[in-house]
Amino acid sequence: MTFPRPHRDDVILAVTAFLGGVLLWSLGLYTQSSRNALPPWAALVPLAVMSAQSLLRRILPLAMLAIATAALIADQFTVGSLVTVVVFTDAVYAAVVYSSPTAARRVPVVSGLITVASTITLLAVFQEPVGLLIGVIIGLITLAPAVTGSIIRNHREAADAARLRAEQTALLAEMDRVQAVTAERSRMARELHDMVANHLSAIAIHSTAALSLNDPRTTEEALGVIRENSVAGLSEMRRLIGLLRQSSDDNEPAAAPTLAGLDALIAQAGTNGAASGLTFSLNDRREAANSLPAPVELAAYRIVQESVTNALKHAESGQVEIHLSHERGHALTVEVNSPFGRRPGPRAPGSGAGLVGMRERVALLKGELTAGPVEGPPGGPAKIWCVRAVLPVRDDDKEPST
Repeated sequence: MTFPRPHRDDVILAVTAFLGGVLLWSLGLYTQSSRNALPPWAALVPLAVMSAQSLLRRILPLAMLAIATAALIADQFTVGSLVTVVVFTDAVYAAVVYSSPTAARRVPVVSGLITVASTITLLAVFQEPVGLLIGVIIGLITLAPAVTGSIIRNHREAADAARLRAEQTALLAEMDRVQAVTAERSRMARELHDMVANHLSAIAIHSTAALSLNDPRTTEEALGVIRENSVAGLSEMRRLIGLLRQSSDDNEPAAAPTLAGLDALIAQAGTNGAASGLTFSLNDRREAANSLPAPVELAAYRIVQESVTNALKHAESGQVEIHLSHERGHALTVEVNSPFGRRPGPRAPGSGAGLVGMRERVALLKGELTAGPVEGPPGGPAKIWCVRAVLPVRDDDKEPST
């Protein structure tokens, strides 16, 4: 076991105290009259012990206080040294500053009791004001350094607590920043996927048809659809780039898709799905007077857009039905049903990020989303793929984005 080394300042204090005490002794400066029982050099022994205990004042403060007390008592039987008394006050101070919290609270109390008890006893013994003076001196070398140490310790603890709070605040701020960056990246990923996936899927489907069918007319129609989706995709990409470049001081936010654009989306989907035998219909049962918050409209539009894209990739030939319903005070319900069957593979490759993005959008609005095969309606396909989202609508919904 390695014993802790004394602090450099404590070594300087111990050496300085001892040399200062020897200097005063050599000059004959004592605190008491000469004692016949002990020679003058005897005062150097308590001085040496008192100086030595300063070496461990930070490491063993309470033990050193006990040693310092014994040295001070021994000093009273010699000619006395002022340095011994001064170093004792430092021992009391160190016992409060460097000991445990419990001991730090007890030392001032004990010092106060000793001061009061000594003053009363001396007044009773001497029955003169000199007893009160001696009691004041005892208070100066015991109670005063203890109170000073308590004040210094409280200030240090308050500074440590403030530093800890500052570090915790900085850590929380960094966590908030990371979460904000992650959330923004997720939002950008959803927007990019929803805007581009629909057009690129149509391009992939029609380019496959143009390559597999040796029919000039079919090829010409496919190239027309490819060009139309390419232009639309570029337009959406420019909108997203403009949104990312938009200055925070710009008071005109970039326009976001709304449910009013579903007719154009469905018409485009009909054109893209014609070669695969897919038709699309929109059944909008919303009350015309009901306006929806922008985050809800954007989420609903993107859910329909992604569902239509998935239908173009995976659905069997047939009709894809989009249903919207909303009554004032109730949630907006979006439902997309597409024919479900066992195709050998998708018409265009996918990453599976579409469903993840839809779930994230719905979760941000604290809604519900279900997606999977269900039994088809009578007279229709045996099974359909149903995507159903329930988006809560509040009159005070002002969430900025999803």
